[in-house]
Amino acid sequence: MTATLASTVDTMTLPARLLHHAHTAGDRIALRDKHRGLWRETSWRRYAERVAHVAAGLRSLGVRPGARVAIHSENRPEWVIADLAVQGIGAVAVGIYPTSPANEVEYLLHHSRTEVLIAEDEEQLDKALAVRDRLPNLRHLVVIDPRGVRVDDLLTFTELESRGATEDAAAEYASSVAELDPASTAILVYTSGTTGPPKGAMISHANLVAAGRTFTEAVGAGPRDEVLSYLPLCHIAERLLSVIDPVWAGSVVNFGEGGPSFTADLRDVQPTVFLGVPRVWEKMLAGVEIRMADASRLKRALYRFGMRHGRRIAPRRMTGAVRPADRFVLALCELLVFRALREKLGLVRVRTALSGAAPIAPKVLEFLWAIGVPVREGYGQTENTALCTLTPAGDVRLGAVGTALDGVEIRISDDGEILTRSAGVFQGYLDDPLATEAAVDADGWLHTGDVGVVDEDGYLRITDRKKDILITAGGKNVAPSEIENRLKVSPFVREAVVIGDRRPYLTALIGIEADTVGNWATRRGLAYTTYADLASKKDVRELVQSVVTEANRDFAAVAQVKRFSLLTKELDHDDGELTATQKVRRRAIADRFASEIEAMYR
Repeated sequence: MTATLASTVDTMTLPARLLHHAHTAGDRIALRDKHRGLWRETSWRRYAERVAHVAAGLRSLGVRPGARVAIHSENRPEWVIADLAVQGIGAVAVGIYPTSPANEVEYLLHHSRTEVLIAEDEEQLDKALAVRDRLPNLRHLVVIDPRGVRVDDLLTFTELESRGATEDAAAEYASSVAELDPASTAILVYTSGTTGPPKGAMISHANLVAAGRTFTEAVGAGPRDEVLSYLPLCHIAERLLSVIDPVWAGSVVNFGEGGPSFTADLRDVQPTVFLGVPRVWEKMLAGVEIRMADASRLKRALYRFGMRHGRRIAPRRMTGAVRPADRFVLALCELLVFRALREKLGLVRVRTALSGAAPIAPKVLEFLWAIGVPVREGYGQTENTALCTLTPAGDVRLGAVGTALDGVEIRISDDGEILTRSAGVFQGYLDDPLATEAAVDADGWLHTGDVGVVDEDGYLRITDRKKDILITAGGKNVAPSEIENRLKVSPFVREAVVIGDRRPYLTALIGIEADTVGNWATRRGLAYTTYADLASKKDVRELVQSVVTEANRDFAAVAQVKRFSLLTKELDHDDGELTATQKVRRRAIADRFASEIEAMYR
């Protein structure tokens, strides 16, 4: 394949960058995946070969430039191979969340006019089969793991790849990549749809390259870096970390076995670059606190010693102002506590830790910096290819999401909305010119829908989603997410939904964290059977009341939660209460729990 790659030097697209690495560093490791407990390796040369073969296989199915190919799977090498194969032949890759129910799968496939669906296994395939008769554009189904599948009109991913493994496949792929127009659409990313049906954001090859170039420079990513791919690849943040940045920088992407084995995968990989949404970081903190509660007296004492000094020094670590005396204390804490703790968490090698997708509570950030995990917050959206702000490495400020990345402009509109402009701003929403016009104005400014402020040093602080701001009966504006995130700092709280629009005071629907509250109950001899039974216990309500009382101390009277109701079920994507990215659908929650809400105002 090398001879056909020599002329591929213009890396204006991700597929071209892939071929560049295959030519210049073909034997270096590009991908690893865990199979039955063992890690397998794929070189850049083999990566490019598999992509070329899948691309040829798709062409044999009649996939042409502009056609849509959907990928419905958990994170695995076949996901990114299919993604780059689709992009490389000028078609458009569409990601579908593994948790999406059949009705959502139908909407996405129909709206995108998908022609080929690549499904992971029987579970995902069944969702498409249930609605296939209502999808006239869907011509071919491909399954990655065919175990248990009994369908005649079907190709396996292995068969798709094999039928494209011809002598000319590499040359044909390289030729196709060379002809790509950077301004053409590369991927469709569907928004989470918190207030309505998901919209298909059209992102170009040029958008992807701009994001790759900017982020790899911002974090200093390179061939020696390793990431663990675990968040849904449909989400633009994970696409950035598992496809865009590694292909641009030549980094290694690791695919674990996912699900319950995530913590073991993380310990195996010990990534150098790691992205965690706030929920991931919160669970790490909660897990450490639970383990310490059950630890020996000596371990608890060492942990308390380390945290006392770690938290004291953390503010100076955030700003790069660590004193000589601090270094001695930190070295002692490293030896006694922190290195072993980070190794257990899977973060002993991490040099760049990122948090995004939602605000992270200062308490969680302080904990991470205290134990030596240098977390930097960033801000971006699907509509700007996640290209907006990142906290500088040497000047972390609690409550801020950083400064504008290179080439990004930010300004605040008269009503407080955050506007951004950069090479990452998307092409618009598929088949929705009105929504596109509302999102991007004539001067190229993206209207993010978020409200915030930029301080004199250029640091952006986000207040809330513009549409989520509550106005109480007394006319006071309240940002619910700040209150909700403060409540969710507690290891005992999984979800918090603040209510109060046009109401005399604030209330909250609170969902407990089943694992941590269950552990707490067990250690106190409190018997329970189901989630609903646990949530109904008087002792549990008193526990959550203490969390609410503590959180209220951080807010003015108007922003304090006066009453709360414990949910008797976990919020679920299938029930329409959460989006695929686990964001709360406030309108659905207000309808479903209307009686509980009204009871808090009687």
